[in-house]
Amino acid sequence: MPKNKTHSGAKDRFKVTGSGKLVRRRANKNHILEHKTSKRKRRLGKEAVVSPADTKSMRKLLGR
Repeated sequence: MPKNKTHSGAKDRFKVTGSGKLVRRRANKNHILEHKTSKRKRRLGKEAVVSPADTKSMRKLLGR
């Protein structure tokens, strides 16, 4: 049986932590930043944990 290939888009967007959780970037930090508050931009810069509802499908894309 052949090996499963890792989804190229998913491997760039998600990272597995030491405890096995999936981490992602937050949306809205790419452009039109001038009108967003500094507080909001700081918060958006931090990584977020992928929701439990999406974790199963993301793991499958990562081949885990």
